[in-house]
Amino acid sequence: MAGIADVARAAGVSKSTASRALTGGGYVSQATRERVRDAATALGYVPTTSAVSLVTGRTQTVGVVMPSLDRWFFAQVLEGVQDALLQRRYDLALYGAPPESAARREMFEHFLARKRFDGLIAIGIEPSAREMERLVAFGKPVVSVGGYDVGTNAVSIDDEAAARIATDHLIGLGHRDIVFLGGDPDGHRTSFGDGLRFDGYVAAMRDAGLEASIRHVQSEVAMPGGYRAAVELLGDRRTRPTGIVGVCDEVAVGAIIAARRLGIRVPERLSVIGIDDHAYADMFSLTTLQQRPHQQGRAAAELLLRQIDDPDTPIHRLYEPSPLVMRNSTAAIDDDASAIIGVGR
Repeated sequence: MAGIADVARAAGVSKSTASRALTGGGYVSQATRERVRDAATALGYVPTTSAVSLVTGRTQTVGVVMPSLDRWFFAQVLEGVQDALLQRRYDLALYGAPPESAARREMFEHFLARKRFDGLIAIGIEPSAREMERLVAFGKPVVSVGGYDVGTNAVSIDDEAAARIATDHLIGLGHRDIVFLGGDPDGHRTSFGDGLRFDGYVAAMRDAGLEASIRHVQSEVAMPGGYRAAVELLGDRRTRPTGIVGVCDEVAVGAIIAARRLGIRVPERLSVIGIDDHAYADMFSLTTLQQRPHQQGRAAAELLLRQIDDPDTPIHRLYEPSPLVMRNSTAAIDDDASAIIGVGR
């Protein structure tokens, strides 16, 4: 396998010049840089991470911290991050562990503390454990994906506005008994962004004069959790709502499945709206607010790399758009179809 000395010899330059040309660790004229790169390509030479680190002081590695590896949102963000890093030939070190777990504590106290990275991307970090503050304390650039940041670069949708629009959509269709399904109101078992979505629902209900009708039914933020909670919610005809705002599409789809198994027609008797535009949303004809986590991941990586290259780069908070996607899970309320019938005194 060719080494840096072979590349230098083929390009007619010193080893140090060849190293600078390939790693960007100092000034080299454009003509020399191209000559060295052509020689490296012809010889099949690829600089090792350790060689680059010796010249630049960088590891050429970005760490990604996330609470879950199997959820659609996190997987999509991770793909976007990886795509952007590959273009710059950066390695990715993935650290995934559920919040408040022993593995999570081990991750922060040992693996991340070694600082074998040039910067960090934190996805879905919750404020309760002050983890963002701990990441910033490592002294490396940090970018947050999600609603929570501590003055760092950040990328997200406007979660509160998305839920307000979703709720306003149902109110505009004549619904008054609207439940927010999924998550936990005090934020201990749900993400910061999901808490903002609940706030958006509450704001829309209050603005419409429906404060007395505000209801939050907790559930695990996943399709099975939404299904189980919706079975209980919809099973009682006396308290059954006419509209559901799912904290995310997975919960909303779970509610649609529960409604179908209970014989409740969607949208004739129950309107359901989600937030995310999950891969399953179109399959279930779910009306939703779209977000593009893959694009958020790319944007986060690009912000981080910019900050690694120039630590004086201004901090940015990027809000990705979240347009309403109309499908067939919501409809104008039908008072006759939605009426409670057959219930005694």
